[in-house]
Amino acid sequence: MKFMVLMIPGVYQGGKKVDPKFVPDAEKMKRMGQFNEELQKAVTLTSLNGLQPLTKGARLAFSNGSVKVTDGPFVEAKEVLGGYWMLEAKSKEEVVNWMKKCPADDGDVIEVRQVFEMSDFPIQTQEEARR
Repeated sequence: MKFMVLMIPGVYQGGKKVDPKFVPDAEKMKRMGQFNEELQKAVTLTSLNGLQPLTKGARLAFSNGSVKVTDGPFVEAKEVLGGYWMLEAKSKEEVVNWMKKCPADDGDVIEVRQVFEMSDFPIQTQEEARR
């Protein structure tokens, strides 16, 4: 099974202002790197990345056929992704148990989401998607 695991750092929650030049602490990066090495030995780690602050990004909001783009540093959000892992594992429980070992900070949130496989959809939907 494929999973996307999302890191929502506490530093981004509750609409807190984050320095656009923010970079993670070197010691935290080292601990996370060690965790990622151990994780890769246990499951298939397809991809992982930390994301730059939202102040360097943009958000697109869709409404009534139009799109509103808000560029950083003016984007405001209650929760912002700080990074992600894409991996394959035997079960959600296996992923959850590994993520419990993550060197997360107080206030951080990790979300585990299974990725849809084509076989999860009814046959008619699969056939339509192939066209």
